[in-house]
Amino acid sequence: MAMRSTNSTVTFKHPFFLSGYTDELPAGDYDVVVQEELLEGLSFAAYRRTATYLTVRGKGQRAGRVELRSTSERDLETALGLDRRFPTRDSETALSPSEDLK
Repeated sequence: MAMRSTNSTVTFKHPFFLSGYTDELPAGDYDVVVQEELLEGLSFAAYRRTATYLTVRGKGQRAGRVELRSTSERDLETALGLDRRFPTRDSETALSPSEDLK
């Protein structure tokens, strides 16, 4: 069966948790690897997602180590959605310094 992999990058502006794992991951850019298989027997090319991985790069004593964490498209989208809900200082919705004091 023919397989293909695609890579993309997602950015988290805040520390986050990925469903199924207990450790908090730091804010930053993460590579996402999606594996798909070709659906055979169709008159056109179509693929079905078979796996989604988030690439986590080690820090500190684990520097240089790369871990592919298995996740689902839904769990990744949920984590990104939660990240977008938190206001950031560079966001238009962030409070001004005078509003912070109230």
